[in-house]
Amino acid sequence: MMIQSVGRIQAPAQLQKCSVSGSKSASFSQFSGLKIAAPGKLTKSSLTAASPSAGKSAAPVSQRIVAQGAATEEAATVTEDVSRLTPRVEIVDGYWRLKPEFRTSINPAEKTKLEDEPMKLWTERRIEELARTPFAEIDSSKQGKDDVDVRLKWLGLFHRRKHQYGRFMMRLKLPNGVTTSEQTRFLASVIEKYGAEGCADVTTRQNWQIRGVLLEDVPALMDGLTRVGLTSIQSGMDNVRNAVGNPIAGIDPHEIIDTRPAVMALNDYIVNRGKGNLSITNLPRKWNVCVIGTHDLFEHPHINDLAYIPALKDGRMGFNLLVGGFFSSKRDAEAIPLDAWVSEADVVPLCKAMLEAFRDLGSRGNRQKCRMMWLIDELGIEAFRAEVEKRLPSQKLERAAESDLLDTTWKRRDLLGVHPQKQPGLSFVGIHVPVGRLQAADMFEFARIADQYGSGELRLTVEQNIIVPNVPDAKVSQLLQEPLVTRFGAQPTPLVTNLVSCTGKQFCGMAIIETKNRALAITQELEASMNFTKPVRMHWTGCPNSCAQVQVADIGFMGTMARDENNKPTDGVDIFLGGKVGAESHLGTKVRTSVPIKDLIPVVQEILIERFGATLKA
Repeated sequence: MMIQSVGRIQAPAQLQKCSVSGSKSASFSQFSGLKIAAPGKLTKSSLTAASPSAGKSAAPVSQRIVAQGAATEEAATVTEDVSRLTPRVEIVDGYWRLKPEFRTSINPAEKTKLEDEPMKLWTERRIEELARTPFAEIDSSKQGKDDVDVRLKWLGLFHRRKHQYGRFMMRLKLPNGVTTSEQTRFLASVIEKYGAEGCADVTTRQNWQIRGVLLEDVPALMDGLTRVGLTSIQSGMDNVRNAVGNPIAGIDPHEIIDTRPAVMALNDYIVNRGKGNLSITNLPRKWNVCVIGTHDLFEHPHINDLAYIPALKDGRMGFNLLVGGFFSSKRDAEAIPLDAWVSEADVVPLCKAMLEAFRDLGSRGNRQKCRMMWLIDELGIEAFRAEVEKRLPSQKLERAAESDLLDTTWKRRDLLGVHPQKQPGLSFVGIHVPVGRLQAADMFEFARIADQYGSGELRLTVEQNIIVPNVPDAKVSQLLQEPLVTRFGAQPTPLVTNLVSCTGKQFCGMAIIETKNRALAITQELEASMNFTKPVRMHWTGCPNSCAQVQVADIGFMGTMARDENNKPTDGVDIFLGGKVGAESHLGTKVRTSVPIKDLIPVVQEILIERFGATLKA
């Protein structure tokens, strides 16, 4: 699969020393031919450049999915307000900034960006000075507080002010969820030195997050990431999140395409090979992208801002496009068809054009209305499409292929356990990671297992589990006897192995309730007390931001406050039902509100009996 470059993506010259080209690990684009230069700061002129088997679907997924409460027939008309299409940002001293005439009624995050450019912490290496300054001194001023709580997120650092004061969670970029034993071992060594304060999570975007990080360690840590071919740049706030692909890409006997080349190329563009892509560091809000490679839709296209759906057009391989999927505390929306098709060579140029349209035109007011779907609603899908089209190098965007390559009758596979690869004599082994939480010792063991039994590679899944690929069949039985594997489990159980949870109140200041430990305890109690005829996917999220994506679960639990029998405040959940993944993907709906957690077991037992055929044990 060949992915073309989109021209020269600029980054400050002083950051060229941060290139990972000399790393012993595979570079970000080891599977693609994408070339990105880094000659200097952004200028206006520099930004102007830039065989699968057919599916059986009669109603293509890329045309079938519709939005909830968005993109109505009215939204199909092109906006008549020409002034609304005036870009709201401009380049000032090499960085994109909001124009003065658009600075009224902006949200606090936009004001913080205007007060001081967040990326200068990286491009001018201000992070080094910040790391040398005592934390109490930094936190004693508004500038310092904004650096700590907001701007450092552009470097992937999230301060845990409420629950780990002075410590940070670091979110990485891990395109397609592919990681190496060397990278895993390095991350384990980082959290190991933090003792009880340190741990790691596998996230719902096939990514690593490490916890307990001290600011004083960050410069050396980021240099270490570079040495092993990782980066944390542009992984938080108003940036593009980790690009998702098929977790078994390249080894999947039933894949439509290998998603790694496209996802790696997208990542190379998004972060400019770890140097920072200043053209897209000032988006109105966060933005998600995925490339679909299998009928299983492991990548969850309907909840991404941009999803590439494999489709043939006139004998050419390419992708139909879905746009606008997102979750928020005020609204959830499924991605909708853009009525557009791009070739393999235009995967990155299309992403670039769409991000620039969103950057230029997106709302900067009410933070809850700054995701890209709100812009699509405001302009209309055709006007939005036209804005993307005119930012393409060719200024031409083809209409969607009549059908895509997805088989809507396909039954979604379970990735846990042992499965044969397309390569004869090799298997991949999916290992359950309870609610995605790992300690340093666990990560060291995963790295050793990857080296001893596989090819030194691991794959992360959006269900927060880990896959060991390329295991010779003769070694499988021995691998299954490894203490880590027997402790975590490789064989599916009805509830626990399909359990997903966000960070929760233990670390996250946004969370209303504790999730991970509670989710695991309640789920284990349900398994101990009930018989099941089929697996049930349960997701727990600590707040309405829905990091654990409760809307795609069979049963979803969203943290909230409730009242007990004495009318006193207590931890509770809103319950969602009916989320679907795979060929029948759609979002679930809220069916119960403010259920006290102490009363949750019998409520869930009733749901499991009525909706999923479970029975109570004697």
